[in-house]
Amino acid sequence: MNKLKQTKWAWVFIFFLSWFIIPCVYGKADLTLILQKNLDVQPLDVSSSTDGNLIFILSKGELIIYSSKNDEIINRSAIDNTYDKMTYSEKNKTLILTGKSSKSLKIIHVEQIHDISLSGLPFRGPVDAPVTLAVFDDYQ
Repeated sequence: MNKLKQTKWAWVFIFFLSWFIIPCVYGKADLTLILQKNLDVQPLDVSSSTDGNLIFILSKGELIIYSSKNDEIINRSAIDNTYDKMTYSEKNKTLILTGKSSKSLKIIHVEQIHDISLSGLPFRGPVDAPVTLAVFDDYQ
């Protein structure tokens, strides 16, 4: 019987000890506000690129792409009202939109376009010709 009492008091001691140890284990978090903006639409879902430079905001009937690097909206596109959730795939550079009530799926390829100023530089061909730059970043 004495052993049973000791075991009971040991569990009571462990229970009260846990009240003091658990807050110490989790530690603290420091929250720093980076940016706060008011949107002109009600967001349904938000996703971002892995590097955080592009933030995709899904609202009723519209997809907004925000550049956190330039602190500006770089694209607004009208979409069906049926989509209410999205995610971004960095590997494929695609936005995946889904609609719960309509049971629909839409996949959109996202390619960022950069404006390069050519003023004062020599060029050949039409001034407004589209140009594609290929970056070989794995070249050794």
